[in-house]
Parts: sequence; structure tokens; C-alpha cells
Amino acid sequence: MLIYKIFRQSEWAALRAEGKTSGAPIDLADGFIHFSTIEQAPETADKHFAGADDLMLAAVEADDLGQALKWEPSRGGALFPHLYRALNLSEVRWAQPLPLFDGVHQFPAGVE
Repeated sequence: MLIYKIFRQSEWAALRAEGKTSGAPIDLADGFIHFSTIEQAPETADKHFAGADDLMLAAVEADDLGQALKWEPSRGGALFPHLYRALNLSEVRWAQPLPLFDGVHQFPAGVE
């Protein structure tokens, strides 16, 4: 199952340069890297990235993350994937821009 991380361009550039990341400031504060399922990702984009037009959407295979990935309750009690270690660039299956059009982030067609 693919899970998704939304990065600001600066965070994505740092991951590409360093080969790993401990996440954005909110991830560092919370002690884990926040991910979303594809069903959760649009609400995550609206809630945490409203109006941002410099985003990248990265897909990661949940099974590749091992026991450091925990499914924990968050918004409305829904289980969200949280990674309790650094994310390696090699674990990113693909990444592409997450453009903003008329105030709505446009997720890639066919994303599962």
C-alpha cells in the first residue's frame, strides 16, 4: 500500500541533497514523520498546506518502512501512518508536483 508525504519544495530539495529526512518542523516537534493515505491526503493538503503552491507529493510503500511505521489515531479518530525514524530518499517510489489550481491542490490522476 502506498502512503503519501507532502513536502514543500525546500524540504524536498533537502531530502534529495542529503538522502534522508527527519521531516518538516511539525514532524520534528511531534517526534515522527506524518504520512497520509490517498483518501486522507487531500484533507491534509487543505488543513496544513492551504494556499501553498510549491509542494511535492511523494509516494512510499508502507511495507518497506518496517516496524518503525505505526498506524495511530488522529483527525476524527482515523488511523494515520506515522514513521518513527528518518525517511530515506531510496524509499520514495515516486514524487511529483502537487499544483494548486483555483485554491485546490490537484492530485495526480490514477493515484491509488
